[in-house]
Amino acid sequence: MFVGPFVLGLLVFVYVPIAWSIYLSFFDAYNTVTPSRFVGLGNYVDMLRDPAFRSSLLTFIVFAAFIVPTTFVLSLGAALLVARTRVMRAFFRSVFFMPVACSYVVAALIWKMSIFSGVRFGLVNTVLGWLGRDSIPFLSVTHPPWYWLVLVTVRLWLQVGFYMILFLAALQRISPTLYEAAAIDGAQGFQVFRHITLPQLRPASTAVILLLLINAFQAFDEFFNILSTFGGYPPYARPPLVYLYYTALGSGQDFGHGSAGAVILTLLIAIVALVQGRLTGIGRAAD
Repeated sequence: MFVGPFVLGLLVFVYVPIAWSIYLSFFDAYNTVTPSRFVGLGNYVDMLRDPAFRSSLLTFIVFAAFIVPTTFVLSLGAALLVARTRVMRAFFRSVFFMPVACSYVVAALIWKMSIFSGVRFGLVNTVLGWLGRDSIPFLSVTHPPWYWLVLVTVRLWLQVGFYMILFLAALQRISPTLYEAAAIDGAQGFQVFRHITLPQLRPASTAVILLLLINAFQAFDEFFNILSTFGGYPPYARPPLVYLYYTALGSGQDFGHGSAGAVILTLLIAIVALVQGRLTGIGRAAD
């Protein structure tokens, strides 16, 4: 009785749309979600041959290369600092976690319109003006591509607190006797972190990296809302979901190719998860 409504909602709003999307990917479907002409694997071949789709996958690689290690280091560092704080621990934990409650759309608009807004205005350029520096066109197609700073910082602000909580939970599971034994042996500082804390955090670290990679694959809100002023996206600034959004819901409303791209992206996420799980041993009974 308790699980039934949840299972029903999961079937109607998740599994049925996924199954229909897979079915639709083998057909032509323009301006309708009703399949018309069977094309087999034609949609998949077209998507893999499309330079724009391959470019969107490259955008994911660039974005993940920035966001995954940076978020991992910052969230782990914040967790270590909060765990060792003896005064106002609950306050600092809440402050770091509070951005998680903020909408990605709202945060993207704040970053775009208030912090990095325009060429002359915005908080960052105002501070640069006080320091006698020229304004930086953060939201323009320039070299270097300053828009990446906007995209990465807003994602860091939104998600570091969440992963910090995961690391905090894992840190609390480490037995204090391990640290006591290390202190007796004369280990301290980085030695303790390297030989005790980090190995004990291996299951949590693996889960965090996996979640970060999946979230990077699913990046949409900040790209769509921050870069929409371009009237077209700059090179290497359109991730897969933004590309699929314009393919399926743009002027052409090509649901067949959009569904094929969604299936390809889902398979890539699954392959990454399986490979990482095999390499790191996540999910073993010992963990």
